[in-house]
Amino acid sequence: MLTQPRLAQGGALVAALVLVGVAFLSSQQRKTDTVLADEASYSMTAPPSVAPAPPRLAAARSATGAGRGAEILMKQSAPGAPASQSPAQPVVAGMVIRNGDVSVEVDSVELAMDRLRQLASVLGGYVGNVSTQTGEHEVRSATLELKVPAARFDDAMSGMAPLGKVERSTATAQDVGEEFVDLTARVENARRLEARLVALLAQRTGKLEDVLAVERELARVREEIERYEGRLRFLSSRVATSTIVATVHEKAPVIAGQPGANIFADAFVNMWRNLVRVVALGIESLGVVIPVAVLAWIGWVGVRRWRRAAA
Repeated sequence: MLTQPRLAQGGALVAALVLVGVAFLSSQQRKTDTVLADEASYSMTAPPSVAPAPPRLAAARSATGAGRGAEILMKQSAPGAPASQSPAQPVVAGMVIRNGDVSVEVDSVELAMDRLRQLASVLGGYVGNVSTQTGEHEVRSATLELKVPAARFDDAMSGMAPLGKVERSTATAQDVGEEFVDLTARVENARRLEARLVALLAQRTGKLEDVLAVERELARVREEIERYEGRLRFLSSRVATSTIVATVHEKAPVIAGQPGANIFADAFVNMWRNLVRVVALGIESLGVVIPVAVLAWIGWVGVRRWRRAAA
């Protein structure tokens, strides 16, 4: 039978063990809550630039395996996943594509083409596509495509007047600021996703199929980034450089109906044709005159014989 001191010592030992166990469980719960809180805050507030994951977050991901992380990232980058809410960005000012179309009547096509090249060079641009029409029975004309800086667009349009008589002048403006902002936001979001995929691949603690899935997703994201950046470069070049299509042509001939025609030669040709037509018409009319004449002669001979017989 146990004595009173021994019972007191045993109760104290049991109480101490219970207190140590409770303290250990509380510590582990606090660590788990802290890791989950870090993971939630990291996934909800993605940094604008590439930043390494918090140490406790990396430890938690390693414990759960790279396969789970790949699945989470794949779900977040899926086309149907809702995009992160961000405040509306203002449209970029000055993102306007300006183009022009001009038609000018000139005295000499070659001289007008030289002046257009000089105009483009003075404004800091160049002449692109060129096409000419100099056929025998066509009005001589040429079409030139001028590429000038957008800031000198108005100067280029006003520089067409000294060439000759401006028959048509059209200027168009296309605002691409909204598309530029949208593409810029898409590039930033894609780069954030790319950084998270690269960080996930750096761990390489998951299954092989999970790693391959993340690599395929990373390749797709990088392809999207290249496509968006290519479109941004195209829009930037179109905004920075304006295109003017200038058509110059000479005056139509005053006497002749078309270029290269000789009215005197045409008159002699028409005279000969009319003579041939008259002769042909006379020959055709013989087919009617000769039968009628034969019938009239036969009738006249018959009438004369009848009169002689009656006398």
